Amino acid sequence: MKNLHEVFSFETFDHLEWVSQQVVEGFITGMHRSPYHGFSVEFAEHRLYNSGESTRHMDWKLYARTEKLFVKRYEEETNLRCMVLIDTSSSMLFPYGTLRTVNKLSFSVYSAAAIIHMLRRQRDAVGLTLFSDAIEFTSDVKLSDSHSKLLYAELNKLLYRDKAYFNQTTQLAESLHLIAEKIHKRSLVILFTDMFGENPDKLFAALEHLRYNKHEVVIFQVSDKSLEQELAYTNRPIKFVDMETGQTLKLNPNEVRTEYRKRQETFMNQLRLKCGQYRIDLAEADVNDDFRTVLIPFLAKRASLY
Repeated sequence: MKNLHEVFSFETFDHLEWVSQQVVEGFITGMHRSPYHGFSVEFAEHRLYNSGESTRHMDWKLYARTEKLFVKRYEEETNLRCMVLIDTSSSMLFPYGTLRTVNKLSFSVYSAAAIIHMLRRQRDAVGLTLFSDAIEFTSDVKLSDSHSKLLYAELNKLLYRDKAYFNQTTQLAESLHLIAEKIHKRSLVILFTDMFGENPDKLFAALEHLRYNKHEVVIFQVSDKSLEQELAYTNRPIKFVDMETGQTLKLNPNEVRTEYRKRQETFMNQLRLKCGQYRIDLAEADVNDDFRTVLIPFLAKRASLY
C-alpha cells in the first residue's frame, strides 16, 4: 500500500472525519448495529421539532423559555462502550521533521479517528483520553454527533504539535491506573503508545489493573521500527537527543546496535508474553507502513465478534 501522505494530500488532514470515512468504508459492512433503535436511555442533545412528528419527547420547559419547539434526543443503548487513549508525550513526536512527516502521534491520530468513525457507524459509544505525564483531556463515553465533533476537534489539534511540546515526559503506568478507576462501566479500552520510558513491572501492573476491572484492552504499540527498534542509522557519530528530557548522547550506532537490538527484543518479548497472559490484544504498528494495514486486523476481528 501507499504511504499515508501519498493517499491523502496534507490539506485533507484538517478534515479527520472525512479521512476516517474514506478509510473505514468497505470494512464495516455487515458489522453489528444496535438492536435498541429508538430505545432512550440517556439524554444526548436537542434538535428542532419537525411538523407532524410525535410530541412524546418535546421539551416543554425549553419551549417556555424560547418559544421554539425542540425535541430531546437520547443516546441509544449500544453493544459496546469504548475509550480511546493516546499517549501525547514528546517521544510520540518522533520522527520530527516537516509537516508532511508521519510521526508516532499523527499515525495514532489517523488510526484513532478511523476507529471512532467505525464505532459510531456501529452505534457504539466512544470517548477519548489524552495523556502524557498527566491527563491532558478526557471525555465522557457518548454517541451523539456533537460529541464526535468534539473528539475530532481534539484529535486535530494533535496534528500541529511542534517543538513547543518537547520535554514532555510520560507517566504511562500512573495514567493507566487513573483511567482504570475513572471508567466505571465495562468497556473496550484502546491504547496508542510507544511504551518508551516506562518501568516494565509498573506498566504490566497497570495493564493488569485494566483487565482486573473487566475491561477489554487493545494496545497499538507505535514506533518507527527501523530507527527505534533496529537502530538503523548510518555508520558515523550521531548526536541523539531525548525528546522527553532533553538529555543528549553522542555515539556511533554501529558500536551499540547489537546490544541495543537485543534489549529491544527482550522488552518486546516480555510485552507479548504479558499481553498473552492478560488476554490483551497487541498490535505492533510501524509508522513507515500505511496505517490501514494496522487497522485491517482490528476491523476484521471486531466484525467477526458480531
